[in-house]
Amino acid sequence: MGEWSKKDRFNALLSGEQADRPIVSGWRHFVDKEQNAEDLADTTVTFTKKYDWDWVKINPRATYLAETWGNVYDFQDYRTVFPRQKTTAIPTASNLWDIEVKKAVSSAPLLEQLEAVKKIRQGLPDTPLIQTVFSPLTVLLFIVGRSAYVTETVFGIEKPVTLEALFSEHRAAAHHALHAISLTLADYVKELEHAGSDGLFYAVTGTAHPGLFDEAMFNEFSRPYDSIVLEAAEYGKNVLHTCGTYAQPERFNDYRIDGISWDTKAEGNPDLDAALKATKVGGVDHALFATNNIVQIQKQAEEALSLMKDQPFILAPNCAIPLNVTDEALEQLKNSVFEKETK
Repeated sequence: MGEWSKKDRFNALLSGEQADRPIVSGWRHFVDKEQNAEDLADTTVTFTKKYDWDWVKINPRATYLAETWGNVYDFQDYRTVFPRQKTTAIPTASNLWDIEVKKAVSSAPLLEQLEAVKKIRQGLPDTPLIQTVFSPLTVLLFIVGRSAYVTETVFGIEKPVTLEALFSEHRAAAHHALHAISLTLADYVKELEHAGSDGLFYAVTGTAHPGLFDEAMFNEFSRPYDSIVLEAAEYGKNVLHTCGTYAQPERFNDYRIDGISWDTKAEGNPDLDAALKATKVGGVDHALFATNNIVQIQKQAEEALSLMKDQPFILAPNCAIPLNVTDEALEQLKNSVFEKETK
């Protein structure tokens, strides 16, 4: 190939092929600019153009999917990237039967995000875009006011529904809810294609941690519903993100995904030499951006690019960049792929 475009590189690397160089991107929340489509789109386009990212992981507010079923949040009161949850649509496990399938074009939170994607596509016509979508299991946990991480609680909910009540005492109702959520997300994902998305950043968050769900429970309550959503997204390139410690990226080798993102520096996780089938995305500890640790960002990027030099690879932070990131740190991440080329 002669001149490589951003889409050429993106599609080649996520097809398991080599490109003329690795590609790089970073993503973060802008918590004061994520409450409507226009603000989110304008901020995303500006952020992307400033650093000339090779591709975009759209970063909507973390609660948008749970809002689809009626959860209410206080967007004037955040803890990190999570607004305070004021109410849950499902206050008890017995209410799981109340969760119904929604059409994306009839849901205000989903319509808002579809509009944002359209606006981002208009502002970035030649840049690959993938939208962040959480797994049905993650969405269910958010709806009931539970964290999707083993060591965290939801901001605003002091006594959430217990996991035992959800997945043991009301097992059939949990499956009903997960099925309804997965069909809703599948419909939304199909609409995303028409809005201009090139695929998904599909986040199972921390649900792969064995302290939250063991393998049998994960296989029962996540895997079949993940399949429904990912099948609907087969038109694009899809990167799966398994978050936090003990994230078990190997668990997803048989998923319909093109890329795999995980925290290569977290406890219990393999590094980039893991035996994974999908194209690896990551390599740089996202926590380094909170302290503007330019030396370590450069070092980890160089090490990742050197280790992956003969394989398709996408350089990125291992998770969302902290809110207090500096321009200098982001410039270093961006420039790393070019510094490697000149050495």
